[in-house]
Formats: sequence, C-alpha cells, structure tokens
Amino acid sequence: MVENLHKVVIVGGGAGGLELATKLGDSLGKKNKAHITLIDSKKTHVWKPLLHEIAAGSLNADKDELDYLAQAHWHHFNFRLGRMDTIDREKKEISLEPYHDSEGAQIIPRRNFAYDTLVIAVGSTINDFGIKGAKEHAIALDTPQQAERFHQKLHNAILRAQTQADAILPGQLEVVIVGAGATGVELAAELHKATREMTAYGLDKINPDRDISISLIEASDRLLPALPSRMSQSVEKELRKLKVNLYIGERVTEVSNKGIRTHKGRYINSALVVWAAGIKAPSFLRNLNLSINTINQIKVLSTLQSKDDQSIFALGDCAACPQKPGSKSMVPPRAQSAHQQASLLIKSIKKIILQKDATLPTYTYKDYGSLVNLGTYSTVGNLMGSLTGGSMFVEGLIARFMYLMLYQMHLWALHGPTMVTLRLVAKFITRRTEAHVKLH
Repeated sequence: MVENLHKVVIVGGGAGGLELATKLGDSLGKKNKAHITLIDSKKTHVWKPLLHEIAAGSLNADKDELDYLAQAHWHHFNFRLGRMDTIDREKKEISLEPYHDSEGAQIIPRRNFAYDTLVIAVGSTINDFGIKGAKEHAIALDTPQQAERFHQKLHNAILRAQTQADAILPGQLEVVIVGAGATGVELAAELHKATREMTAYGLDKINPDRDISISLIEASDRLLPALPSRMSQSVEKELRKLKVNLYIGERVTEVSNKGIRTHKGRYINSALVVWAAGIKAPSFLRNLNLSINTINQIKVLSTLQSKDDQSIFALGDCAACPQKPGSKSMVPPRAQSAHQQASLLIKSIKKIILQKDATLPTYTYKDYGSLVNLGTYSTVGNLMGSLTGGSMFVEGLIARFMYLMLYQMHLWALHGPTMVTLRLVAKFITRRTEAHVKLH
C-alpha cells in the first residue's frame, strides 16, 4: 500500500532532481520500498547547458527533450505536473497551484501532496537586478521555451531583412548579449556560426559579416569572471577573431525595445537582447517560511537539510550550501554541483528509509574544473582536483571531447549505457540528412 510507504517528493525536474528521481525509482521505487514522486511545472526536460544551442538554432529541442511521464514509467516513479507554492510543515504536505493551458483554461485543480521526505530542486532563474526595461524587453535563457522564443525572433528578423524593400536598419540584425559568463560567451560563438548557416540557405541578400552584428556586455573587468583568467584570455582571443563586439567593464542601466544603454553612456541599437547576467533562486521560495539568503536560496546544512526542518532537503542552484562543513564559502551554481549533491542524497534517502538512520553523510564540494565551448571554433577548459592532481589548462579537440562527454554522462545517469549508445548512432546517421541549423 502506498499509504504505508515512505513518501519522497522531489520538486523540480532539472538535472539534479531528475537524476535523483530516476536513481531512487530504480532502487527504492522498483522494490516497493518507497513511493517516489517528481513534480515539475513543465512536461519535458532539456539539459540547461544546451539552451544556448536552442536559442541559436543549432539544436532542435524536440529531438533532445525528455518526457517526464515516459521517464517516470520506465524508472518506477510518479510524475505530477504542477508548480508548488506552499508548504504545510506541520502536516508535512505541499500544495500545487492550479494548472492552466496557454489560453488560460484550468486543466488541473489545486492539489496537495503528503511527504515524509521533501527535496526542493527548482534551480535558478536569470537575475535582472531590477534594471529598467530588462524584464520587458530582454529575453532570458532559463527555459527551452525562452530559448525557442529568441530563436524565432532571430529567424524572423533575418527573413524580414531578406525580403524587405528598404535597407537593413541600424540594430535590426544586432544581437546584444548581457553577461559574459559561460552562457553568454557560448551563445555569442554559437550565434556567429548559426547565422552564417541560416543565410547560406538561399538568403542571399544578407551578408553576415556586414549585416549581422553580435555584442557581448560584461560588467566585470574580464570575460568569464568566475573562471580562471587563462580561460578568460583564451575565450576573449577567439571571440575577437570572430569580430564579436566586446564591451568589458560596462554595466547595463536600461533596456528598451530599440536597444540598451550602459553606465558609460553607450547606446547600442538592438531589437534582439538576451539577458544572461546573474542568477537567483525562484521568487516563490520566499513564501515557504524557510530561511533563505538575498538571492532566495534555501539555507541548508552540509547534509543538504534545511536549517529549519530536517525532513526538507534542497540541492542545486536553489540551495545555499557550504562548500564543506563549517565553511563560509557557498557552493557555486554549477551543473557539477547539482550532480554531486544528487548523488549524496541518493545515499542519504536510502539510509533514512532502509536503515532508519538519521545520521547522514555531509557534502563537500569537489571542483573538477570548467569547460567552455565555442562551438566549432574552440573549446577551452581548466581541469582541477582529483582529475589531475592539480590544475591543468586544456583546449582544442581534447577539451571539445570532454565537453561533449558531459552531456553523455547526464544521459547515462538517466537512461543507462545501451540507450546512450543507440542514441549516438542514430544521431550520427540522421545528421548526414538534416540541415545543421533550425530553419523554422
């Protein structure tokens, strides 16, 4: 009986939450040792580091998305569609707000779910820092829907320029990316390649080198401010080769439907503004009566338990977790952090359920380095920790291979080796018969 089983509810189907639900389903769920439920506000999952490729049109989201219901069926957990908005900690129950379709009609009423163990893994969103007009006129890259929206806007702008009788206007084909972290620099390079591939398919009125411009704006004094300076220098060199306009040490103060303005008084005409600067946890976390920090992250112990409630855990970007027990430095919001924390929680939750033991293992962040992919142009990385015994800079084919393997490792955790191998073979075959950029 489900009522007698330990109820694990995971809110958020990003990389960490989905891996956790899959592994717990394959072990506890399959053996009927616990009832595992994953809740997400979307029906499908796309690995977040791929969003810049969707935005550029290099990747078709329909072919790389995972259906939560199918994953749940295959891996012995339940998926429920909805968005959590409240927690009743006394009743150990969460509530999901009513679900509406795109036309506003209610499809699913408000529902409550009881839990014995609750894991919050809702990730992060772009932080626009309250900049005037950013929310209204810039497109963030938090979801596949936003990435697809930008792609459609870019594609329509190119089609309009191809067919209009008048000359191309200033800013009409100018892309401005705010924020030169990994997402921003990867998007800049991917857009350079994708726009050239788009125009090669008969859009002969447009000369990409003359008509399409890409600008990258960063408030810090260098690109990739959170990563080693050598990576920053290498990436800057590559982007300058591509003639990407770099405005370093400039802070955006206003965004309009015609362009952006910086604190130095610079104005850039642009109808295509992407906001990739800063992160914060979702705003609804402020309403859960749990301790949070200034960017809405839930404050957790090194066991990943909320400081306010031992039956509530948080992982990934939405958790303010010390890098090691007693440390004042927090774990950075990176995909490897969420993966490591999910692996720890698999052990912790099994210990709670199978051994009835509340003495849980603690988390220590392991930095395995960073990789930044500039598409076909270059890939650079800095490997650290137990991978190298120190720090090692890598670039070129080796770095590219390692970057590609990151996604395959995520798929391996979700599907296993057989499915990953078959998927790679299928992709190799179909790649020869398809356009290398999305043309619609």
